[in-house]
Amino acid sequence: MKKLVIIMVLIQCLSSTLLKAQDFHLSLYDAAPLFLNPSLTGAIDTKYRVHAHYRNQWRAVAFKPFNTALISFDIPKGKWGFGGQITEMRAGVGNFNVFQAVGSVGYNLPLDKAKFHSLALGLQAGVTQKSIEYKLYSFDSQWSTVDGGSFDKSISNNENFQRGALFQEQVNFGAMYYYGKQQSRVNPFLGISAFNLTRPKETFFGTNNRLPMRFYAHAGARINISELLYVLPKILIMNQQNVIEQVYSVDAGYFFKGEKFYLLAGYSQRIQDASVVWGGFRKDNFILKLGYDINTSTLRKTSKTRGAFEISLTFMGLKSKSQEIKNCPRI
Repeated sequence: MKKLVIIMVLIQCLSSTLLKAQDFHLSLYDAAPLFLNPSLTGAIDTKYRVHAHYRNQWRAVAFKPFNTALISFDIPKGKWGFGGQITEMRAGVGNFNVFQAVGSVGYNLPLDKAKFHSLALGLQAGVTQKSIEYKLYSFDSQWSTVDGGSFDKSISNNENFQRGALFQEQVNFGAMYYYGKQQSRVNPFLGISAFNLTRPKETFFGTNNRLPMRFYAHAGARINISELLYVLPKILIMNQQNVIEQVYSVDAGYFFKGEKFYLLAGYSQRIQDASVVWGGFRKDNFILKLGYDINTSTLRKTSKTRGAFEISLTFMGLKSKSQEIKNCPRI
């Protein structure tokens, strides 16, 4: 049993420097708006948005690397926004898998007559399915000394698994303030989001284990240096039970008039975990970002600083002809 507990903990939180339970995360976190904050649902000045995301982590140290993939869609309707997201995460030799599908609703509340200052609210609800192939694991009780010693899976593992899959309700909430005046030199924003609001039951053994709530706080400001160049310093703080993760970042974008596209780049420091570098571009309706985690945790000697590869692709629909809500700063 002790061996299984260690394995499950490593599956859920190897990306953290503290061995405590933690949900999966993304380095290009704001490229996936519905994953970051439900209030970003429909916070666009186009007719719709489609986003796809993939992350591959710990290929250097794990027999089976950790994979995260998601796709989302959202659309604005006046002050409202509607959308949905499907996420799948898989990790470890036991194929621990998390599949999640949520619907998302957002509402934009202007705070002044000019509608430059705005408060966005959002709510997500759906279902999460978690599964594990526990028969793929080896346990202490299955160790055999025959032929020099090995694990014999024909021997009983003495564990009391009641199921290999479980379903949970998923309820999330988010809020964000932003200043959306297009001609402004500085466009600040501040958001908070909370996940696992109902603290759903999570166990393969029939115990009363509850999934802790997870909280995000993110803030930043788009600083328009000129008509062609902007920088965006930002911060993300995540908390789940006793785990706190801090990410400090700066993004930049430069517009090439002749080619009519934005060259994008950024750097993030996830404290005591990883340095993240990324680059990309925005051309017409497409936004592409490629990122890489350079491992800086205590695992770096084993991983040889190799962490994770991440890619995101966003397609923005045509511009809306009528726009009641001022554009949310690109975060």
